[in-house]
Amino acid sequence: MFESLSQRLDSVFERLRGKGRITEQDVTEAMREVRQALLEADVNFKLVKQFVARVQERAMATVGAEVLSGVTAAQQIFGIVHEELVTMLGGEDEGSGKIQFAGAPPTIIMLVGLQGSGKTTHAGKLANWFRKNGQKPGMVAADMQRPAAVQQLQQIGRQLDIPVYAEPAGNKPVDITQRSLKWAREQALTILILDTAGRLHIDEDLMHEVATIRQRTQPQEVLLVVDAMTGQDAVRVADEFNKTVGLTGLILTKMDGDARGGAALSVRQVTGVPIKFMGTGEKLDALEQFYPDRLAQRILGMGDVMSLIERAREQIDEKQAEKMARKMGTGRFDLEDFLQQMRSMRKMGPMAQLLEMIPGMGKAMSDPQVKAALEGDQMKQTEAIILSMTMEERHNPDILNGSRKRRIAKGSGTTPQEINQLLASFKQAQTMMKQMMAMQQPGRKGRRGRLGGLGGGGGLGGLGGLGGGGPFGQ
Repeated sequence: MFESLSQRLDSVFERLRGKGRITEQDVTEAMREVRQALLEADVNFKLVKQFVARVQERAMATVGAEVLSGVTAAQQIFGIVHEELVTMLGGEDEGSGKIQFAGAPPTIIMLVGLQGSGKTTHAGKLANWFRKNGQKPGMVAADMQRPAAVQQLQQIGRQLDIPVYAEPAGNKPVDITQRSLKWAREQALTILILDTAGRLHIDEDLMHEVATIRQRTQPQEVLLVVDAMTGQDAVRVADEFNKTVGLTGLILTKMDGDARGGAALSVRQVTGVPIKFMGTGEKLDALEQFYPDRLAQRILGMGDVMSLIERAREQIDEKQAEKMARKMGTGRFDLEDFLQQMRSMRKMGPMAQLLEMIPGMGKAMSDPQVKAALEGDQMKQTEAIILSMTMEERHNPDILNGSRKRRIAKGSGTTPQEINQLLASFKQAQTMMKQMMAMQQPGRKGRRGRLGGLGGGGGLGGLGGLGGGGPFGQ
């Protein structure tokens, strides 16, 4: 979502890099471009004005001054912008990403929002997230307004194997939610998620219904599900819901989209309501807890290593990862292992999204060719080639002669040349992995970095061979 903003900000800092000292003119010009970048990203005008004023005031203090040892003037201003971005997104606010639990179960979480914002889908995502974190969730189909809303939630419940409370059409949502409380206690649920109705626009009936449900059920959390791609309209909706119903938090959806992202940067400061979660994709596990500092790092191209580690831990078996790490270190990592690595990484999310979490990769992702390869069918083609090989060929690709390659090409819908590219890239990746693992062995100089540890035990070694048959291997 923040690709355009990230590129604009990076170009500002690029011009400041290399300067030992900065002048007032440098700061003024930089702040003018930062202001323009934020406005183009659809950030609230008043908020932009306040943000730029704070950054400029702090940056002016560095004018003509000696910078800290090992830190450039550009890095100092970069640090100021990062700190102010974190503040804009919620800072150290304890409400950001935190869920208020009930003294005795179940904890009731009420989802509200306009029709089409993704409430029902995010009820499932939220239930799935809570279950992964040791809770026993259930969902309540209280949207009697939208046709098939009840059936949609029941289908999501079956898909996730999470219980859903539903009643026939004609029953009132307020009564349904009240009766669901008894059901939740009978089911020994610890979390109860209420999927309420929305409208195409804010109206009196909608507000009265959700306000009454809130009054009767006394939820610990009232979360507004809002589409981040609607820009400043999302901020207006959040503000109106908060004033009328009273919100405890926000779930921003479609954070993986290509919108300008101004809503995410504006909504916290304008409404005073903390962002609790971000929807980052269409799958039911594409939900992240919100951390202001992590999002600020992504915007500034600093990556988000902690979120990457968390995703890896969720999807990758530790014993399997350790076994894979040993094979990498001895150079016995073969094409079958590479296939398993690739599948493990796919479970963690889109490849382009994962690489953006690695510090320094954000700039590489701005390359249209790299991005197109990652978002296209390159990984599928690599998988098809490997699947067209026998197990013996996967374990020992050196036996692949012309005849075998022609058979594999026919089976995978590729050419022998593309198979050769994959094999060359894989050989290169094998060497790189062996060298990386050797550097991480005890007794070697240097210490094991955070990403190094993740690659060794978390299944990210496949990044070295990402080129498979694609952009990094040609």
